[in-house]
Amino acid sequence: MKINMKPRHGYHKAMVGIVLLASCLLFVGAPCIGSQSTGYRIAVLTTGLSSSLVLEGLREGLVQLGYHEGKNITFMVEDVQGEVASLASRATKIVEAKPDLIFTVGTAPTITAKQATTTLPIVFAFVGDPIRSSLIASYASSQNNLTGIATYSGQLSGKRLEILQEIAPQIKRVLLLVATQESGAEVSFQSQAEVAPKLGIELLRHDVHSKEDIVQTLNALPNGAVDAISLVPSSLVAGNIDLLIHKAKEARMPLIVHEDSMVERGALVSYGADYRLIGIQAAKLVAKVLLGAKPSELPIQTPDKLILAINLTTARSIGLDIPRPILERTDHFVE
Repeated sequence: MKINMKPRHGYHKAMVGIVLLASCLLFVGAPCIGSQSTGYRIAVLTTGLSSSLVLEGLREGLVQLGYHEGKNITFMVEDVQGEVASLASRATKIVEAKPDLIFTVGTAPTITAKQATTTLPIVFAFVGDPIRSSLIASYASSQNNLTGIATYSGQLSGKRLEILQEIAPQIKRVLLLVATQESGAEVSFQSQAEVAPKLGIELLRHDVHSKEDIVQTLNALPNGAVDAISLVPSSLVAGNIDLLIHKAKEARMPLIVHEDSMVERGALVSYGADYRLIGIQAAKLVAKVLLGAKPSELPIQTPDKLILAINLTTARSIGLDIPRPILERTDHFVE
């Protein structure tokens, strides 16, 4: 990818940004653009695939705030398409280009970006547990060059197991594929491991390191070995969600995931943050940093809204009747 090495404006640019930020927050409580004519460069490090919706939301949110691509903002996107092994080299490439800000999507890209630079500001989105992943000191202040949106994936993973049992009370054994090379996946698994005994559920854990591991694990699974699948959020497993969807439908068992775009693709149920809405929310943090705020001065945020989504077509295809209390709480139906 050709990178536009546009000169930066250093001290003058930073001071203009600080003045603009102060005036905007004073009068409207949110960032604005005013008569800004300088262009900012945002580098994006993402695992791509379904998380590309976060970038879509970011672009949408920035437009709402007055930032227009090609006019006063430029994106430099490094999308590894689920190949997390290439994150380090992509992060190095980004840092060498010296953008005004790095935007990361997911725990693995954020960890990689943090390792690559301690000076360039980083705004992250869809990080499950930034404290346990050693990204920040606290939610009040990262005390470093990071800020962003944390999704509580660990705690939510336990909640998803509860929802799964509400939908299918007969389940006793649940399959979990854990991408051990991604710290967020271990956090999510531990959350489910703490909740499972209280629900009388046995978790069958299989560690995976590649798409081939996922395929092998699913193909080797005997009929009736498990009653359901619970997705443990990770770039690797989420990037191969269609394999889990196919297996769940083939075995006529429920699959619960963390994002509603996966329900659109055939998973039975999801509970968590909406990728696009997270991107829109993150845009406000990005704008504040571009206008001069230090990431350490901006508290870590959590999603404005969590969404419960159910695919009714999938429910019928696996012969499952969704209980009315669940239907009444559902935010989004897919048919």
